[in-house]
Amino acid sequence: MKFVDLHCDTAGKLYYGKEEKLKKNNLSVDIEKLKKAQAMAQFFALFIAKDHCENLFNTCDEMLDNLLMELKENESEISLALTYNNVIENSSSGKLSGIITIEEGEALMGDMKNLHYFYNKGVRLITLTWNFENSIGYPNFNEEFMNKGLKDFGIDLVREMNRLGVIIDVSHLSDGGFHDVAKYSEKPFVASHSNARYVKDHRRNLTDSMIKTLGEKGGVMGINFCSSFLGDSSKATLDDMVSHIKHIKNVGGIDVIALGSDFDGIGNEVEIKDISEMNKLSFKLQKEGFSYEDIEKIFHKNALRVMKEILK
Repeated sequence: MKFVDLHCDTAGKLYYGKEEKLKKNNLSVDIEKLKKAQAMAQFFALFIAKDHCENLFNTCDEMLDNLLMELKENESEISLALTYNNVIENSSSGKLSGIITIEEGEALMGDMKNLHYFYNKGVRLITLTWNFENSIGYPNFNEEFMNKGLKDFGIDLVREMNRLGVIIDVSHLSDGGFHDVAKYSEKPFVASHSNARYVKDHRRNLTDSMIKTLGEKGGVMGINFCSSFLGDSSKATLDDMVSHIKHIKNVGGIDVIALGSDFDGIGNEVEIKDISEMNKLSFKLQKEGFSYEDIEKIFHKNALRVMKEILK
Protein backbone atom coordinates (compact mmCIF):
# COMPACT_ATOMS: atom_id res chain seq x y z
CA MET A 1 0.00 0.00 0.00
CA LYS A 2 1.21 3.52 -0.78
CA PHE A 3 2.37 5.44 2.26
CA VAL A 4 3.66 8.78 3.48
CA ASP A 5 6.29 8.73 6.24
CA LEU A 6 6.38 12.01 8.14
CA HIS A 7 9.82 11.61 9.69
CA CYS A 8 13.19 10.01 9.10
CA ASP A 9 16.71 11.18 9.96
CA THR A 10 18.41 9.84 6.84
CA ALA A 11 19.49 13.29 5.61
CA GLY A 12 21.81 13.70 8.58
CA LYS A 13 23.31 10.26 8.06
CA LEU A 14 24.01 11.15 4.42
CA TYR A 15 25.59 14.45 5.47
CA TYR A 16 27.85 13.11 8.22
CA GLY A 17 28.55 9.73 6.59
CA LYS A 18 29.75 10.90 3.20
CA GLU A 19 30.08 7.31 1.96
CA GLU A 20 26.31 6.78 2.18
CA LYS A 21 24.10 7.72 -0.78
CA LEU A 22 20.36 8.22 -1.11
CA LYS A 23 20.01 5.77 -3.99
CA LYS A 24 21.26 2.76 -2.01
CA ASN A 25 22.84 2.57 1.42
CA ASN A 26 23.20 0.55 4.60
CA LEU A 27 20.70 2.72 6.44
CA SER A 28 16.98 2.16 7.01
CA VAL A 29 15.84 4.50 4.22
CA ASP A 30 17.00 4.77 0.62
CA ILE A 31 15.37 5.06 -2.77
CA GLU A 32 15.50 1.34 -3.50
CA LYS A 33 13.83 0.48 -0.18
CA LEU A 34 11.20 3.20 -0.63
CA LYS A 35 10.33 1.93 -4.12
CA LYS A 36 10.13 -1.66 -2.91
CA ALA A 37 7.62 -0.57 -0.27
CA GLN A 38 5.51 1.48 -2.73
CA ALA A 39 6.20 4.68 -0.82
CA MET A 40 4.47 7.82 -2.03
CA ALA A 41 6.35 10.49 -0.06
CA GLN A 42 9.16 10.58 2.46
CA PHE A 43 9.71 13.54 4.78
CA PHE A 44 13.48 14.00 5.27
CA ALA A 45 14.44 15.81 8.48
CA LEU A 46 17.50 18.02 8.67
CA PHE A 47 18.31 17.12 12.27
CA ILE A 48 20.49 19.67 14.01
CA ALA A 49 22.00 18.73 17.40
CA LYS A 50 22.23 22.06 19.20
CA ASP A 51 24.94 20.79 21.55
CA HIS A 52 27.20 19.66 18.68
CA CYS A 53 27.00 22.61 16.28
CA GLU A 54 28.92 25.87 16.40
CA ASN A 55 26.48 27.50 13.97
CA LEU A 56 23.10 25.81 13.65
CA PHE A 57 22.05 27.81 10.61
CA ASN A 58 25.21 26.96 8.66
CA THR A 59 25.07 23.27 9.53
CA CYS A 60 21.41 23.08 8.54
CA ASP A 61 22.11 24.89 5.28
CA GLU A 62 24.98 22.56 4.40
CA MET A 63 22.89 19.51 5.22
CA LEU A 64 20.09 20.90 3.06
CA ASP A 65 22.44 21.45 0.12
CA ASN A 66 23.72 17.90 0.45
CA LEU A 67 20.17 16.50 0.41
CA LEU A 68 19.20 18.67 -2.57
CA MET A 69 22.25 17.33 -4.41
CA GLU A 70 21.18 13.75 -3.65
CA LEU A 71 17.66 14.46 -4.89
CA LYS A 72 19.05 16.03 -8.08
CA GLU A 73 21.29 13.03 -8.73
CA ASN A 74 18.25 10.75 -8.53
CA GLU A 75 15.64 13.00 -10.15
CA SER A 76 14.41 10.23 -12.44
CA GLU A 77 13.13 8.36 -9.36
CA ILE A 78 12.49 10.99 -6.67
CA SER A 79 11.59 14.68 -6.86
CA LEU A 80 11.53 17.46 -4.32
CA ALA A 81 7.90 18.19 -3.50
CA LEU A 82 6.94 21.70 -2.42
CA THR A 83 3.17 21.38 -2.73
CA TYR A 84 0.42 18.80 -2.39
CA ASN A 85 0.00 18.87 -6.18
CA ASN A 86 3.69 18.04 -6.61
CA VAL A 87 3.17 14.87 -4.57
CA ILE A 88 0.14 13.82 -6.60
CA GLU A 89 1.89 14.57 -9.90
CA ASN A 90 5.01 12.66 -8.86
CA SER A 91 2.95 9.67 -7.78
CA SER A 92 1.03 9.69 -11.06
CA SER A 93 4.31 9.58 -12.99
CA GLY A 94 5.72 6.77 -10.87
CA LYS A 95 8.13 8.95 -8.90
CA LEU A 96 8.74 9.27 -5.18
CA SER A 97 8.34 12.64 -3.47
CA GLY A 98 10.94 13.99 -1.07
CA ILE A 99 9.75 16.63 1.38
CA ILE A 100 12.35 18.52 3.39
CA THR A 101 11.93 19.38 7.06
CA ILE A 102 14.02 20.90 9.85
CA GLU A 103 14.20 19.18 13.23
CA GLU A 104 15.30 21.86 15.72
CA GLY A 105 13.79 25.25 15.10
CA GLU A 106 16.87 26.98 16.46
CA ALA A 107 18.34 26.50 12.97
CA LEU A 108 16.43 29.75 12.33
CA MET A 109 18.56 31.45 15.00
CA GLY A 110 15.53 33.43 16.20
CA ASP A 111 15.38 35.38 12.94
CA MET A 112 12.25 35.31 10.75
CA LYS A 113 14.37 36.04 7.68
CA ASN A 114 15.87 32.58 8.06
CA LEU A 115 12.41 31.00 7.89
CA HIS A 116 11.96 32.66 4.50
CA TYR A 117 15.46 31.62 3.45
CA PHE A 118 14.83 27.94 4.17
CA TYR A 119 11.32 28.12 2.70
CA ASN A 120 12.75 29.45 -0.54
CA LYS A 121 15.21 26.54 -0.61
CA GLY A 122 12.42 23.99 -0.19
CA VAL A 123 11.78 23.39 3.52
CA ARG A 124 8.10 22.69 4.16
CA LEU A 125 7.92 21.52 7.81
CA ILE A 126 9.72 22.60 10.96
CA THR A 127 9.88 20.69 14.24
CA LEU A 128 9.89 23.65 16.63
CA THR A 129 12.21 22.18 19.26
CA TRP A 130 14.39 19.16 19.85
CA ASN A 131 15.73 18.41 23.34
CA PHE A 132 16.92 21.92 24.22
CA GLU A 133 15.31 25.22 25.09
CA ASN A 134 15.56 27.55 22.12
CA SER A 135 14.33 30.92 20.90
CA ILE A 136 10.96 29.37 20.02
CA GLY A 137 10.10 27.49 23.20
CA TYR A 138 10.88 24.51 25.38
CA PRO A 139 11.16 20.73 24.91
CA ASN A 140 9.52 18.01 26.97
CA PHE A 141 12.97 16.49 27.49
CA ASN A 142 13.22 18.14 30.91
CA GLU A 143 10.29 17.78 33.28
CA GLU A 144 10.64 21.38 34.50
CA PHE A 145 9.91 22.58 30.95
CA MET A 146 6.69 20.63 30.43
CA ASN A 147 4.25 23.41 31.28
CA LYS A 148 6.22 26.24 29.69
CA GLY A 149 4.66 27.69 26.54
CA LEU A 150 5.97 29.31 23.39
CA LYS A 151 8.18 32.38 23.61
CA ASP A 152 7.23 35.56 21.77
CA PHE A 153 9.27 34.57 18.72
CA GLY A 154 7.60 31.17 18.77
CA ILE A 155 4.14 32.73 18.62
CA ASP A 156 5.19 35.01 15.77
CA LEU A 157 6.78 32.01 14.03
CA VAL A 158 3.57 29.97 14.22
CA ARG A 159 1.65 32.79 12.56
CA GLU A 160 4.25 33.27 9.83
CA MET A 161 4.48 29.54 9.13
CA ASN A 162 0.71 29.55 8.72
CA ARG A 163 0.94 32.44 6.30
CA LEU A 164 3.79 30.99 4.24
CA GLY A 165 2.49 27.44 4.13
CA VAL A 166 4.98 25.58 6.33
CA ILE A 167 3.74 22.69 8.46
CA ILE A 168 4.17 23.19 12.22
CA ASP A 169 5.50 20.08 13.99
CA VAL A 170 5.07 19.76 17.77
CA SER A 171 6.97 16.52 18.35
CA HIS A 172 9.52 17.16 21.14
CA LEU A 173 7.69 20.36 22.16
CA SER A 174 6.60 20.95 25.75
CA ASP A 175 2.98 20.33 26.71
CA GLY A 176 2.60 24.08 27.25
CA GLY A 177 4.06 24.75 23.83
CA PHE A 178 1.65 22.26 22.26
CA HIS A 179 -1.32 24.10 23.73
CA ASP A 180 0.05 27.44 22.54
CA VAL A 181 0.40 26.09 19.00
CA ALA A 182 -3.21 24.90 19.20
CA LYS A 183 -4.21 28.37 20.40
CA TYR A 184 -2.32 30.46 17.87
CA SER A 185 -2.26 28.30 14.75
CA GLU A 186 -5.10 28.84 12.30
CA LYS A 187 -4.04 25.78 10.30
CA PRO A 188 -3.73 22.09 11.18
CA PHE A 189 -0.42 21.09 12.72
CA VAL A 190 1.30 17.74 13.23
CA ALA A 191 3.22 15.68 15.74
CA SER A 192 5.35 14.03 13.08
CA HIS A 193 6.78 11.26 15.26
CA SER A 194 4.92 10.86 18.56
CA ASN A 195 2.80 8.15 20.18
CA ALA A 196 0.15 7.97 22.93
CA ARG A 197 1.22 8.77 26.50
CA TYR A 198 -1.66 6.72 27.94
CA VAL A 199 -0.26 3.56 26.33
CA LYS A 200 3.39 4.33 27.13
CA ASP A 201 3.98 6.95 29.81
CA HIS A 202 6.78 8.92 28.18
CA ARG A 203 6.99 12.71 27.95
CA ARG A 204 7.64 12.49 24.19
CA ASN A 205 4.18 11.05 23.69
CA LEU A 206 0.88 12.94 23.55
CA THR A 207 -1.75 12.90 26.28
CA ASP A 208 -5.33 11.99 25.41
CA SER A 209 -6.28 15.66 25.72
CA MET A 210 -3.56 16.61 23.24
CA ILE A 211 -4.64 13.87 20.82
CA LYS A 212 -8.21 15.16 20.93
CA THR A 213 -7.04 18.73 20.35
CA LEU A 214 -4.82 17.65 17.46
CA GLY A 215 -7.77 15.87 15.86
CA GLU A 216 -10.08 18.84 16.38
CA LYS A 217 -7.52 21.06 14.63
CA GLY A 218 -7.40 18.66 11.67
CA GLY A 219 -3.84 17.55 12.37
CA VAL A 220 -2.14 14.17 12.50
CA MET A 221 0.42 12.31 14.60
CA GLY A 222 2.93 9.90 13.08
CA ILE A 223 3.43 6.57 14.83
CA ASN A 224 7.06 6.50 16.00
CA PHE A 225 9.06 3.24 15.92
CA CYS A 226 11.31 4.17 18.86
CA SER A 227 10.89 1.31 21.34
CA SER A 228 11.09 3.69 24.34
CA PHE A 229 7.96 5.47 23.09
CA LEU A 230 6.07 2.27 22.24
CA GLY A 231 6.28 -0.17 25.14
CA ASP A 232 8.48 -2.04 27.58
CA SER A 233 10.44 -4.09 25.05
CA SER A 234 13.84 -3.05 23.70
CA LYS A 235 12.46 -3.99 20.28
CA ALA A 236 9.76 -1.98 18.49
CA THR A 237 7.02 -4.53 17.88
CA LEU A 238 3.99 -4.52 15.63
CA ASP A 239 1.83 -5.39 18.63
CA ASP A 240 2.91 -2.24 20.45
CA MET A 241 2.40 -0.11 17.33
CA VAL A 242 -1.13 -1.45 16.96
CA SER A 243 -1.86 -0.83 20.66
CA HIS A 244 -1.05 2.85 20.17
CA ILE A 245 -3.03 3.04 16.93
CA LYS A 246 -6.10 1.49 18.54
CA HIS A 247 -5.93 3.85 21.49
CA ILE A 248 -5.40 6.93 19.33
CA LYS A 249 -8.32 5.91 17.12
CA ASN A 250 -10.58 5.57 20.18
CA VAL A 251 -9.50 8.94 21.57
CA GLY A 252 -9.05 11.17 18.53
CA GLY A 253 -10.55 9.22 15.65
CA ILE A 254 -8.99 7.46 12.68
CA ASP A 255 -8.32 10.76 10.89
CA VAL A 256 -5.59 11.80 13.36
CA ILE A 257 -3.29 8.79 12.76
CA ALA A 258 -0.35 8.76 10.34
CA LEU A 259 3.15 7.30 10.12
CA GLY A 260 6.36 8.87 11.43
CA SER A 261 8.86 6.03 11.62
CA ASP A 262 11.91 7.98 12.89
CA PHE A 263 14.05 5.55 10.89
CA ASP A 264 17.76 6.39 10.95
CA GLY A 265 17.13 8.39 14.10
CA ILE A 266 16.51 5.45 16.43
CA GLY A 267 18.98 2.81 17.55
CA ASN A 268 16.65 0.01 18.61
CA GLU A 269 15.68 -3.08 16.66
CA VAL A 270 12.35 -2.79 14.85
CA GLU A 271 10.10 -5.63 13.76
CA ILE A 272 9.76 -3.60 10.56
CA LYS A 273 13.50 -3.82 9.89
CA ASP A 274 13.61 -0.89 7.46
CA ILE A 275 11.35 1.27 5.30
CA SER A 276 11.04 -1.52 2.70
CA GLU A 277 8.92 -3.56 5.15
CA MET A 278 6.19 -1.03 5.90
CA ASN A 279 3.64 -3.47 4.48
CA LYS A 280 4.11 -5.56 7.64
CA LEU A 281 2.15 -2.93 9.54
CA SER A 282 -0.66 -2.82 7.00
CA PHE A 283 -0.99 -6.62 7.12
CA LYS A 284 -1.00 -6.53 10.93
CA LEU A 285 -3.72 -3.88 10.96
CA GLN A 286 -5.83 -5.99 8.60
CA LYS A 287 -5.50 -8.96 10.96
CA GLU A 288 -6.52 -6.71 13.85
CA GLY A 289 -9.78 -5.81 12.11
CA PHE A 290 -8.95 -2.43 10.58
CA SER A 291 -10.77 -1.79 7.32
CA TYR A 292 -8.91 -1.14 4.08
CA GLU A 293 -10.24 2.43 4.17
CA ASP A 294 -8.90 2.98 7.68
CA ILE A 295 -5.47 1.61 6.75
CA GLU A 296 -5.38 3.91 3.71
CA LYS A 297 -6.03 6.86 5.99
CA ILE A 298 -3.22 5.85 8.35
CA PHE A 299 -0.79 5.10 5.54
CA HIS A 300 -1.31 8.14 3.33
CA LYS A 301 -4.71 9.81 3.15
CA ASN A 302 -4.56 11.62 6.50
CA ALA A 303 -1.11 13.03 5.81
CA LEU A 304 -2.13 14.03 2.30
CA ARG A 305 -5.16 15.88 3.70
CA VAL A 306 -2.92 18.02 5.90
CA MET A 307 -0.51 18.62 3.04
CA LYS A 308 -3.35 19.66 0.76
CA GLU A 309 -4.52 22.26 3.24
CA ILE A 310 -1.09 23.73 4.03
CA LEU A 311 1.32 23.04 1.15
CA LYS A 312 -0.21 25.11 -1.63
